[in-house]
Amino acid sequence: MKVTDILMIIINFAGALAVFLFAMKMMSEGLQKVAGSKMRAVLGRMTGRPLNGILTGMAVTAAIQSSSATTVMVVGFVNAGLLTLGGAIAVIMGANIGTTLTAWIITLLGLGEGSGYFSLPLVIAAVSLVFSLLNRDRMQSVAQTIIGLALLLVGMSLLKGAMPDLGEYPSLLHGLASLGGYGFWSVLLFVFIGAALTCVLQASAATMAITLLMLHNGWIGLDVAVALVMGENIGTTVTANLAAMVAGTVGKRAARAHLVFNLIGVTLALLLFRPSLALVQTVFPNDAPMALSLFHTLFNVVNVGVQSWFIPQLAWIVTRLVPEQDEEAESDEDRLSYISRGPVDTAELNLQSAKREIMLFSKQVLRMYALLPDLRTVRNAKEMEAAVERIARYESLTDRMDRDLSGFLVAVGGGSVSGTASERIGAMLRISDNLESIGDSVYQIALTRKNKYADAVHFSDRLNANLAEMSLLVENALMVMDANLVDYDRTDRVPAEGIEAAREAERKVNECRDRLRAEHLESLKQRSYGYEIGNAYSSLYAQYEKLADFAINVSLASEQ
Repeated sequence: MKVTDILMIIINFAGALAVFLFAMKMMSEGLQKVAGSKMRAVLGRMTGRPLNGILTGMAVTAAIQSSSATTVMVVGFVNAGLLTLGGAIAVIMGANIGTTLTAWIITLLGLGEGSGYFSLPLVIAAVSLVFSLLNRDRMQSVAQTIIGLALLLVGMSLLKGAMPDLGEYPSLLHGLASLGGYGFWSVLLFVFIGAALTCVLQASAATMAITLLMLHNGWIGLDVAVALVMGENIGTTVTANLAAMVAGTVGKRAARAHLVFNLIGVTLALLLFRPSLALVQTVFPNDAPMALSLFHTLFNVVNVGVQSWFIPQLAWIVTRLVPEQDEEAESDEDRLSYISRGPVDTAELNLQSAKREIMLFSKQVLRMYALLPDLRTVRNAKEMEAAVERIARYESLTDRMDRDLSGFLVAVGGGSVSGTASERIGAMLRISDNLESIGDSVYQIALTRKNKYADAVHFSDRLNANLAEMSLLVENALMVMDANLVDYDRTDRVPAEGIEAAREAERKVNECRDRLRAEHLESLKQRSYGYEIGNAYSSLYAQYEKLADFAINVSLASEQ
């Protein structure tokens, strides 16, 4: 075989594989847009019963055609405390079954002689659907899914065409045959190759497609194909473990459970290797790709059926593998809880995680605001410094949360999202920006209090009472804002009564500000207090009022 021949085979195969991967991504994103946030909501409300978890993981993965997306979501949920470790393991088990649907799609639709031609009417139907219902996001997403499926079949056709005829290259055929000539060691070798290939491609569907094509073309036997599929089940766990690198202890344990579950399953399958081959060959004696698809499904169903009885034991194993982290080394508050700062999956379902992160963001600014009264009761400069430092740490936290959350939202928006999702991203960016501004305002109030203390400026009882009144009104505005975000998290929109409550809270703050300003100007005319006191006092009530403006901006942004 000439070097140029090898290069052309590699180039053609790489191009065909790129089309296939693009089609899988397009189809998965289309399905996720159709599902909207419902799939993630289903996971978030899932009960702790193992059967429910298995069925949920299976249904979600079959619906969105991405076991990686499901497992990454599970890592995020268990890291945030919305799922127990046992519940997460159950969902991951179900995801392994759900992902077997891909093999059947490829086998039934992609390996036939006319698969490339079959995709043409699907493309035409999808394009006509887009033009007939152009203003319907959901229908456009259905069209995207259909086009993705059509391109998937085109990609399979291209992959088949890129596969060289081994009859023309006897040396290559001999090389493949020699790799399979070491008995059980050859099986282990191909398990490793399947795992490595899936790690590189980061797509188990691509590994399955390549394996099915090699089997279909006679490159490999069914025994080698089965070994590659078992390796693919190990390699597909890499995505979740990468996402868990920046997760907390429980998130890492959930990801590790995915790996342990598949390692145990592959070990059991190796022990029953020959009987399993005989079974699927009996069902499909003359159709090796169908036999392989059947093995893939049986492998995962039986694996789940056996290991589902030992979920507590699996949890015990991964708890030993991933010990508790040093909480002082990395506080939970120093990272996003619901989304990863690692590799960003731009799937639309991530928006629900961003909403949960916004909820946490709101709680953090409320905690920060609750520290302000401590500044009025300090007894010395050291206590004042410590109190301001606590608020400064929260201010740094809000800056990081806004930066990370905004970066995540921009990354998601840069992918393929629906028009509705794009509007939601814009709203969440505005919410995050205003929450960060609230943190800045609280910090500025703290600095003003600190400077006032350092300059030995003392307010009268009347001025302190006025500021306390303003502080309570602003606190109420923040509480209304937080309640509105709860509604936003559930329904993507703040109800009219929530907006009215926010406007009423702001109106009371503005009325108080206007009254304090009028009294302040009158006091200056009467020389009731000096410049230093007046300057600090007016600065404080103005900062409180500005903070309330940011609070209502959050509610108004979440209304859109």
